[in-house]
Amino acid sequence: MGIKTAKFGGSSVADGIQLMKIKKIIEDDPDRRYIVVSAPGKRFDGDNKITDLLMMCKAQADHNIPYDQLLQVVTDRYQSIRLGLDVDVDLTPHFEDIRQALSKGCTKDYIASRGEYLSAILIAAFLGYDFVDTQELILFDKRGRLLPEETNEALSKELSKHERAVLPGFYGGYQDSGEICTFSRGGSDVTGSLVARATGADIYENWTDVSGFLMADPRIVDHPRPIEYISYMELRELSYMGAGVLHEDAVFPVRMANIPINIRNTNRPQDPGTIITTERTYDNPKTLSGIAGKTPFTVINIYKSMLNNEIGFVRRALGVLEDLRIPFDHLPTGIDSFSIVIETKELEHHLEDVLQELDQRLHPDDITVTEDIALIAIVGMGLYRTVGVISQLTTALSDAGINIRMLNQGASDINVIVGVAAPDFEPAIRAIYRAFVEGE
Repeated sequence: MGIKTAKFGGSSVADGIQLMKIKKIIEDDPDRRYIVVSAPGKRFDGDNKITDLLMMCKAQADHNIPYDQLLQVVTDRYQSIRLGLDVDVDLTPHFEDIRQALSKGCTKDYIASRGEYLSAILIAAFLGYDFVDTQELILFDKRGRLLPEETNEALSKELSKHERAVLPGFYGGYQDSGEICTFSRGGSDVTGSLVARATGADIYENWTDVSGFLMADPRIVDHPRPIEYISYMELRELSYMGAGVLHEDAVFPVRMANIPINIRNTNRPQDPGTIITTERTYDNPKTLSGIAGKTPFTVINIYKSMLNNEIGFVRRALGVLEDLRIPFDHLPTGIDSFSIVIETKELEHHLEDVLQELDQRLHPDDITVTEDIALIAIVGMGLYRTVGVISQLTTALSDAGINIRMLNQGASDINVIVGVAAPDFEPAIRAIYRAFVEGE
């Protein structure tokens, strides 16, 4: 018997109907031994996610506003699921703990984690699996950074005691204090990946409400083709650029252990989904794996005569961003100039400070700012070995009447990044998709 780790997202655990689907999926394959679950998500348009309700309770408690009615909505939702499935588990003490914690000023991380915690307790009882809490198993340092090796050791030791278990996603604990620490939203994907590594799983199944990755955003391109196979490197590039099926940090634990990921659809379990592996074989005739993009970006263009002879110039420029704790995305360079590409939201209220510091530290000949730029990445293992990719890309955009503001190939051999004006974002993606996918 092998081992599969299966993570089920918020839409998959939203209500009793979805949980019945999960139970059948798990029972259909006895290798699905370790299950990671999210907090219940929306059941329909206009519904609320459990985590959002809990965070509203916290906000109201912090402002001395009664939150009993909101917490009762959360309680009723779980109790409704429990009664509908006839699960023999008493959640009342857990809700009382939450109520007491809110009254005593609990942390945001604690309250944000309770949706997954309650979900895992309920689902473990429903499946007849052991419940294993992750608070003391997924470990963070005092700055909230994951400790991967310590986590792997703790998870491996504990899960070796359990033939089958359900674990809550999204959170762990600080190694020094034991208090709860959460990942960013969507972090249950990371929990599933860590559990897969710790158990030596043959595969990590990530069950959601889509049948794997698509070659483009279906909100932009009508009926984009599914991606059958993709490499971890390609996935990382697409996830970073906005393809949001899988939390981008979920790649690293399973990649270290060479464990494939399978993105599956809880509502269509017969669909094969997308398989993510260390390397995509070059037998696949498709040059392009996918298209993704983000907007808006701000580009700071810095000009200095004889820049190529000035030692430390770029380092001093990046030092400005480091001091202001502003991340950057790309750094296209020329002989006498370079540009710093920064996601606009990271510059909120700081642009003037950045420009002033750059001027004082660098004494450039000129600094200009270009705002409202969209970045689009075309990603594929075969791009750098395929003749005519850049020509095909520029022709597609030219034929669509779209001006290219930036073009970057070379930082990675599996992607080409193009910058266009933000209003051209969606038309550009459609033009690229037509040229590279529909034109095959």
